[in-house]
Amino acid sequence: MISKKIEDAFNDQINAELYSAYIYMAMSAYLESVDLSGMARWMTVQAQEEVDHAKKFADHIVERGGRVRYKAIDCPQEEWKSALDVFKGAYDHERYVTGRINSLMDIAIEEKDYASQVFLHWFIEEQVEEEASADAIVKKLEMIGEGGRGIYMVDKDLGKREAD
Repeated sequence: MISKKIEDAFNDQINAELYSAYIYMAMSAYLESVDLSGMARWMTVQAQEEVDHAKKFADHIVERGGRVRYKAIDCPQEEWKSALDVFKGAYDHERYVTGRINSLMDIAIEEKDYASQVFLHWFIEEQVEEEASADAIVKKLEMIGEGGRGIYMVDKDLGKREAD
């Protein structure tokens, strides 16, 4: 049986994961609007991953005898200065999510909820990958600057991303 404290914290994380998906969809829409369809695709795939993460949390709650409760999702940012600004925002957001996941682990340890600790290990590893991926794109965009062929090449490369 899942404790009320873990159930509430995981329900909050479901909301955060769905908000993340909403942010990435907004980023995708912005990138489409400035003709960077490859980068937009990367963000769309990222959004789907966040929905999948929310589902994992929901499944864990249900499996442990808890109740999933969905909450309102805030409106995300709609405008950015550039593709670099978008990916810096994605990187910062992933760092924020990492902090949330770490806090969930703290709660699971405090509650002596070993099943949730095991469950959260996957997310801890996933966040290392998420941060590294966004950071690598930021570094590429910083290296090439905002115009010309470099941005075209990064856009083309990011458009190859497939859903897992």
